[in-house]
Amino acid sequence: MKHHFSILIALIYFAATGCHNNTNTGNSIVGAQDDNDSLLTIVQQQTFQYFWEGAEPTSGLARERIHIDGEYPQNDEDVVTIGGSGFGLMAVLVGIHNNFITAEQGEERLMRALHFLDSVERFQGVWSHWYYGPTGKPKAFSKNDDGGDIVETAFMAQALIAIREFYKDGTENQKQIAKKADELWKGINWDFYRNGKDVLYWHWSPNYGWGMNHAIQGFDECMIAYILAASSPTHPIPADTYHKGWARDGAIRSDVKKYDIPTLLKHNAKEGEVGPLFWAHYSFLGLNPKGLSDQYANYEDVVTNHTKINIAYADKNPQNFKGYGGVKGWGWTASYSTNGYNAHHPDNDPTGVISPTAALSSMPYTPKESISFMHYLKDSIGDKVWGKYGFYDAYSETEDWFPQRYLAIDQGPIVVMIQNYKDSFIWELFMNAPDVQEGLKKLNFSSPYIK
Repeated sequence: MKHHFSILIALIYFAATGCHNNTNTGNSIVGAQDDNDSLLTIVQQQTFQYFWEGAEPTSGLARERIHIDGEYPQNDEDVVTIGGSGFGLMAVLVGIHNNFITAEQGEERLMRALHFLDSVERFQGVWSHWYYGPTGKPKAFSKNDDGGDIVETAFMAQALIAIREFYKDGTENQKQIAKKADELWKGINWDFYRNGKDVLYWHWSPNYGWGMNHAIQGFDECMIAYILAASSPTHPIPADTYHKGWARDGAIRSDVKKYDIPTLLKHNAKEGEVGPLFWAHYSFLGLNPKGLSDQYANYEDVVTNHTKINIAYADKNPQNFKGYGGVKGWGWTASYSTNGYNAHHPDNDPTGVISPTAALSSMPYTPKESISFMHYLKDSIGDKVWGKYGFYDAYSETEDWFPQRYLAIDQGPIVVMIQNYKDSFIWELFMNAPDVQEGLKKLNFSSPYIK
């Protein structure tokens, strides 16, 4: 098993370093297998293929899921996800940056995706959670959730700003990409989703109005929605909406500790629990938490401590699950599970399911432990967890459960966060955007990026 995986790694390394004038062609393949930088690039490139080769062809956007091993839910194979596609468009920028694809290939794909996003029905400029790729029609996420989804839209808007910044000073064609991305970003009516109150509401439906009645309050994956809503040059929210809504009038602060590690902010979970690790990833693909603070917390500490709590839980391993530990397997987030789909976290771990994205997307916070986990997967589990689009979504050594399935929302952060660990590429694009900086200043954030 390990032998087959090593051959695959070697072949991928050859492809990664032998194309598009990559300068690493002098490295030996055997040596590269044990070199952290080379392995990181291999994992990035293979995972990137989910959003490149695996993209829905009409839209160029990310499929919600790709199942190598079986059937899809009914009418689901061509469904694209807006949030996962936001992650995927950032991954395309990473692909260009790393010469995984040519600049021309990237421009064509991004323009096709932006035209699709411009053509589909939106709700006050806000996209639905899902669309059918071939038709562009929205797909309801649930009975009352058949309209705008402000959180999925925020994940997409993070990408639109990065795209605009990447191309704004380029060729005429590149400037057209930047212009389209900017128009889509500025078309989002964040203020409408307050429903006249000092809080953002997650959903609005043309058929059910505010029927979902889901006020967004911290701390979870939704922080970026408030940052972008405050940053909007066209439809901004007042600063009070962030402080009263997201920060709960200051009640977002917490003195809860897990394994003697401070959580710092109240997680949107049961009292005393921490949430899944995607809360430390989705908002921070573009928003750099390093040196970022406001009156409630230092966000570098928030996300790093959240990650370290996962590592401490793995080391303690209270249920004696197989393959756990900071130098073995760790990391819990929303992913496939032995019983369908579950938001795993250290307080909700019934069958020993580990999600590779949790540790790999934490690379900027805990590089030593994240790289150690990556080597554990490669050297100890091998082909069972590695496939066409990188590491599979989830596994359990305890249950001998290794499904060959992928989810866009889990693959995207791996590509982007490994790059942020390497050179802060997406962070630099997003944090240097003038409107983002104005929004952060409006909310009284401090950051090394704020001019």
